[in-house]
Amino acid sequence: MKTIHQKSLYSVGFLVVVLALAAAGCGPRAYRGGEGTDRPDIDEPAMSLTLDRLDLAYLVDRTFETLEASRFWRDTVVRGPERPLMAVWPIQNLTSQHIDDQMDALLQSIQTRVLATGQARLVARDLQRDLVREIEVRQDVDVFDPATAGQLGRQLGAKYFMTGKLSGVDERIRNQRRMQYILFVQVVDVETGEIVFQNEAARTKSLKG
Repeated sequence: MKTIHQKSLYSVGFLVVVLALAAAGCGPRAYRGGEGTDRPDIDEPAMSLTLDRLDLAYLVDRTFETLEASRFWRDTVVRGPERPLMAVWPIQNLTSQHIDDQMDALLQSIQTRVLATGQARLVARDLQRDLVREIEVRQDVDVFDPATAGQLGRQLGAKYFMTGKLSGVDERIRNQRRMQYILFVQVVDVETGEIVFQNEAARTKSLKG
């Protein structure tokens, strides 16, 4: 016959096991989502006001829809004698946020879209990055200055360079906050300095509570 002490020990042990299982069930869980999974819309909800992958894709899509429909692209790029070489300059972050990863992703998305058109060639990213690093060590040179970009574009043998800036407007009213992002993009003729294309694309995110 079990003593009261033994029964108490069994009860305590059972309680410990139950609590451990409950804790394991309530702990963080990782999910895999996206195309080909049972959670294809995992990226749809906005987790914060910071730019995410869907926001970047939207801004780039709007920019290239306008670019490919422009007279410059149709008459000069598509109908030109050969595919022009284009350099994509780093996009300047004018928001108040530290979003280096997003800015890198934005630059990469733009470069990918240039190649995806099949109508323009692209300066190798590593070669361009090395030149950017080279001029960044010179404190008297602004890497985002169009004149600097034009000079380096010539060194790279590019016909055009694409440059731009990302700005943000942060608004707060009571318990609601709204962030408006604006991607401003220009395509400049390296030889003449002429702006041959210019566009703004906007994305708004809101947070309540």
